[in-house]
Amino acid sequence: MKKVILAPDSFKGTLSAMQICSIMQEEIRSIYPKCRILSIPVADGGEGTVDSFLQAVKGEKIPLRVKGPYFDEIDSFYGLIDGGRTAVIEMAAAAGLPLAKARKDPSVTTTYGVGQLMRHALSKGARNIVIGMGGSCTNDGGSGMAAAMGVEFSNSHGDPFIPVGGTLHKIAKIECARAAQLLQGVKVRAMCDVDNPLHGENGAAFVFAPQKGADMEMVRLLDDNLRFYERSLQRWTGKKDAGALPGSGAAGGLGAGAYALFNAQLAPGIDLVLETVKFDDLLSGCDIVFTGEGRLDGQSLRGKAVTGIARKAKTKKVPVCAVVGDVLDDGVLPVYEAGVSAIFSTNRLAVPFSEAKTLAAQNLKFTMKNILALMKAVDGLQTSI
Repeated sequence: MKKVILAPDSFKGTLSAMQICSIMQEEIRSIYPKCRILSIPVADGGEGTVDSFLQAVKGEKIPLRVKGPYFDEIDSFYGLIDGGRTAVIEMAAAAGLPLAKARKDPSVTTTYGVGQLMRHALSKGARNIVIGMGGSCTNDGGSGMAAAMGVEFSNSHGDPFIPVGGTLHKIAKIECARAAQLLQGVKVRAMCDVDNPLHGENGAAFVFAPQKGADMEMVRLLDDNLRFYERSLQRWTGKKDAGALPGSGAAGGLGAGAYALFNAQLAPGIDLVLETVKFDDLLSGCDIVFTGEGRLDGQSLRGKAVTGIARKAKTKKVPVCAVVGDVLDDGVLPVYEAGVSAIFSTNRLAVPFSEAKTLAAQNLKFTMKNILALMKAVDGLQTSI
């Protein structure tokens, strides 16, 4: 075996994608010491997205002071890759839930710092912006991000202001000319692994705001404000589908704001990762791809890491081995049609998750060791024939 690609998603609650790559690489080296190994830890758009991209491809982490979720000054960062032409922005680095600490209140938090990261990246020459939408503490529809990028929001008195989740209903006018000028010739894409709409029972407020500190009274207020925000976006940008677009409710509605105000493309995170790291080119000369995620189930067929990687590899006739924590049901059988060659579960004993997660690294090492031992035996058999 001369070349292998490692492209796992994280095992949620147990191992990060980078830890999985490290364990897999160690086991491969022990049996195939001369094998070329390319690690592409898959990011889902949340915390750790920038580091995952920088691990996968050469780039630079840019530190920057920006406004935090409560308009306080915080230390943040973004990544520059592709020779500085592409910026990877992790919205959680400026408006993530951990930054709210004990003051969780999605009616007053802002994504303003996310826009500051974008603006700085553009000043450095980036022409492609990838926004990771995950782990937010906000519900402002991306209006704060837009304000930092030059979008002007005014109230009924004509006074400019920066909306937050609790004040979206005060928007009387939106002016996008300055932001449009900044983004001329720039492609904006947002990593979106949820398909929630902007509002309603499956929308940003009802589904995600409670974990950000909202009680039911606030949830209803935030949802009403997002409905008003959708009408405002329709009126001032002409985008009629901003609220219904799958993923528009991601990151407190940032998906809707990015789409309507920046003309951003919302796409499954795995698709953007593979495109950004030029996965098709990396497959050349590859013997096998190892991928995986914490649980393989019917949801894995909807744009998740395993199937996204398998479909790409299938076009190049490269086999794919999925090493996963659990295989939930027979609904995963279509992944074979997508291009997965084999599925292996790392869990060796039927134990509760609380116990299994403490054994995750050990079980992964054991599973990889056995897979590779079999591969080595097959290599020896083929050589002797």
